Amino acid sequence: MSLANHLDELQRKHGDIERQIDEALTHPSVDDLEIVSLKRRKLAIKDEIEKLRHTTH
Repeated sequence: MSLANHLDELQRKHGDIERQIDEALTHPSVDDLEIVSLKRRKLAIKDEIEKLRHTTH
């Protein structure tokens, strides 16, 4: 997988998690720990994206 494709895939995953978080926040029955877990995954993906962007420059 090329770097550009990998970055695109990570950005897609980041957006998917963002939508999951938004949906979870609209349902009061969703556990707060699940939301925290989603936010951590989203942040980890964002960190990986930034790391890959900085290594290419």
